[in-house]
Amino acid sequence: MRHKWMKLMLASPAILAIEALIPMGIGAMPLSEIAQQDPVPEVSAIAEEAATPEPLDILEQINLYSQADLEVGPLEQVNSVRELTDVSPTDWAFQAVSALAERHQCLLGYGDGTYRGNRAMTRYEFAASLNACLIQIQQQIEGFNALSPDEINSIRRLQEEFAAELATLRGRVDALEVRTAELEANQFSPTTKMSGEVLMAPIHAFGDRGDTTAGGEETELSFGYRARLLFDSSLTGRDRLRTRLQVVNVARLDNTTGTVMSRLGFDGEEGNEAILERLEYRFPITNNMRMWVGATGLAQDHIIPVTNPLLESDGSGALSRFGRRNPTIYRQPGGAGAGFEYKFGNVARLYGAYMAGNAGTPTAKNGLFDGSYSATAQLTATPIENLEVSLAYSNSYFPGGEVNVSGSTGSGNARRPFTNNVATTSNNLGVQASFAFAPVTVSGWAGWSLAEAQVSDGDVSSGDTATLFNWALNVGVPDLVKEGSLLGFIVGQQPKVISNDVSGREDPDTSLHFEALFKYPITQRINITPGFFVITNPDHNSDNNTIWVGTMRTQFTF
Repeated sequence: MRHKWMKLMLASPAILAIEALIPMGIGAMPLSEIAQQDPVPEVSAIAEEAATPEPLDILEQINLYSQADLEVGPLEQVNSVRELTDVSPTDWAFQAVSALAERHQCLLGYGDGTYRGNRAMTRYEFAASLNACLIQIQQQIEGFNALSPDEINSIRRLQEEFAAELATLRGRVDALEVRTAELEANQFSPTTKMSGEVLMAPIHAFGDRGDTTAGGEETELSFGYRARLLFDSSLTGRDRLRTRLQVVNVARLDNTTGTVMSRLGFDGEEGNEAILERLEYRFPITNNMRMWVGATGLAQDHIIPVTNPLLESDGSGALSRFGRRNPTIYRQPGGAGAGFEYKFGNVARLYGAYMAGNAGTPTAKNGLFDGSYSATAQLTATPIENLEVSLAYSNSYFPGGEVNVSGSTGSGNARRPFTNNVATTSNNLGVQASFAFAPVTVSGWAGWSLAEAQVSDGDVSSGDTATLFNWALNVGVPDLVKEGSLLGFIVGQQPKVISNDVSGREDPDTSLHFEALFKYPITQRINITPGFFVITNPDHNSDNNTIWVGTMRTQFTF
């Protein structure tokens, strides 16, 4: 019993000393755990945001570590925590600092009466502070007149074990200094993190042309690519300025098939020109609220979650444009605007966004409020673990010549219920849900739109209305054969006009969308996703023949 008590008594001051010294800058974890850590965490480049750490965490750690080179003066013993001007009872480590000073008499501070607990400490400072505590331990040991050989051996064993820990830590700190110096010398920017993504894909569409689609006679095999560079910058440590450059040349299949139902989720024809595709700034207002302001490329899904976690990404999710998200909510006019997120604890979040399609053009039917726009609100809730549901509403306006109610999905009637020349408003309602139960995640949505003509033109009268409907059910099986893999299935109905005050503008039949894909990670940075989707009765017209679209998307991230 006496032997166990002695070991506990001897170990306690050392443990207290180390645990209190570590918050000065070595790290907020026990020494034994530090010895098991890599010298520098791996800095990974992430192409999209989705549930990742803030981009400057590593850079902030490096900057804090670099402050250890500042001249701070000699250390002096502190007998009372009251002698320190920068330590208060509200500090999280106050009790530990107070115990070192007043109970163990081994706390060291600076000559100007400060402790500087928030800055990184040098190895010399750590050695001096540790030595002061070891001296106190030695004095306590010498206070015992009679120690048995077993007790002396126990003390020596503790000293040897502690010396090994210090030696391990010293080696890791040496390696950290070298790697940190190299990183600081070669880092792209102290405030900006760069990442990137490249997509490559062979693409083909099969099926005879229909009677009511205006596509070409044949679709030939093509090969497309998209390259993006992403720059995430932080000015305060809690904000994010996102800049994205893009070059894309992936064929829009609607130009040959005659229907936007066949569009891929990552297509684009921009003549191989590099463009500023996205520029936005996100910053916190309170602990529960944050704001977005975008100058270009801002879209609803950049602010508002689409509740389709496995298949929403155009680089690693669904292959089709329709399969990624509810188009009548998240594919309304975007470009420039602002939005917010407000959290009600861990149960619910409220989102709002206003965006204009041609905010940068100061002419009639353009600008922030006179041209195409969308205003969206969504309430997202997680009532139970692994279940997310959302209810969304948006109001959109399209000037004559720019009408696209269904977000370039669905039938021609769904895109332009009253022809393209008639200015149109739409009120859109969407219900989305996602539920994960190992090993499957099921998600889906239903969307309704009520479009209204704003002017009269030919057979169209101002006030005429049309109703659109779309739905989808998605099933994903992640990590099926390898960590990072994904087997996905999508079935749904792209936007369809189910009623219209204008005669002849309703869709006569129903088209179904079937999609299957399998994402396989070749390496941590390379994924291939072969897959296909099928469109029955294209444009919701049984006179049109079934269209098959096949591709094998390859994603590189860096």
